Amino acid sequence: MVVDPDTDLVVRVGRGDRTAAQALMARHLPGMLALARRMLSGQAEAEDCVQEAFLKVWTHAARWQPGKAKFETWLYRVTLNQCYDRLRKKPTEPLEAAADVPDGGDSPDRGLEVAALETEVSAALADLPERQRAAILLCHYQERGNIEAAEILGISVEALESLLARGRRTLRTKLSHLRDGAV
Repeated sequence: MVVDPDTDLVVRVGRGDRTAAQALMARHLPGMLALARRMLSGQAEAEDCVQEAFLKVWTHAARWQPGKAKFETWLYRVTLNQCYDRLRKKPTEPLEAAADVPDGGDSPDRGLEVAALETEVSAALADLPERQRAAILLCHYQERGNIEAAEILGISVEALESLLARGRRTLRTKLSHLRDGAV
């Protein structure tokens, strides 16, 4: 039979004695934290792991059978299993390494090019006659259909299509240098 100095405390924890649980934690917490810190990457993760292990002690202490194995041995096993579970769930790279990965989006230079293009298009739109500009904005920027845009403007669909055609033609002319790669 195995002599275990924790037997009395574990039996009391099994009965719901919080003082006994605190005594067990005070006795074994430093060793479990040291183990978890070496197994895992950080203090916070180690603390979480050991907290889960002691929670298992609290919930399973009533089923613990003295004499089969030392409580400390069982607690080490529980703590190691908690560490293994965390390691299995852990991403393959630390989160800090993910910060160094390029985002795959546009480069800052591309952002400046897009801003310059938007400025030119906005200026060309501003030069259009009011009704042509309204027709283009409703149909292309607000994504309204021709019937709805015509109703909003209080004109027929044919008049709207005429405004759109004239506005597009004017924009094509004003922005033709963009097709040639000038921007």
